[in-house]
Amino acid sequence: MRISFILAFPIYMCLCKAKDTDNLYDVCPTDITRKNIFINGYPCKNPAEITASDFKNSVLSKEGDTDNFPRSSTTIVTAAEFAGLNTLGLSVARTDLDIDGVVAPHAHPRASEMMFVGKGIVIAGFIDTKSQLFQKTLKEGDVFIVPRGLLHYNLNSGFELATVYSVLSSQNPGLVSITGAIFAPIVSEPMNELMKKLFLRSTSGMDLIKNATLYRY
Repeated sequence: MRISFILAFPIYMCLCKAKDTDNLYDVCPTDITRKNIFINGYPCKNPAEITASDFKNSVLSKEGDTDNFPRSSTTIVTAAEFAGLNTLGLSVARTDLDIDGVVAPHAHPRASEMMFVGKGIVIAGFIDTKSQLFQKTLKEGDVFIVPRGLLHYNLNSGFELATVYSVLSSQNPGLVSITGAIFAPIVSEPMNELMKKLFLRSTSGMDLIKNATLYRY
């Protein structure tokens, strides 16, 4: 019995640990030259080679391309692109929404998300495991929190381009998209009638949410 407990204890510890690994150093910028090492995170640069440039990134200063069907663009920057994020348990993102733009329901299985509206008027909401909807209309400067792993979405409810900045509580938050999972396999094939119905229902559902919120406010 004692031997079984000793063998099982490390497994229990792994299951209970539900967050990114804590950092053991003050800083640990990613060393992208050592690609043959696989660990939970990225290898650290030699401390003697760390500079202030490791902690600056300008990717999110660029407006995303919204010339697509959902009229939106999201750019997520993780430790793979931003060296200074390594071991800090953080990622950052920018979402641009054109007029009537939408980010369809999706989830980040390894991260909570804090959204900050930099420009425009945005409807943001999430659905919990009891199918209860939490939704608010956000204006410039407003902040909205999405708990880890829950389905959430954004819609532009204004009359100009909207921009949302996000911080996620994992350096590898992951992304699970409902529409992507359903429709990605048929991108290169003709859409059958069932897929058409599902697609129309999903898009019309987002329109209903937007219209209901506009009417309310």
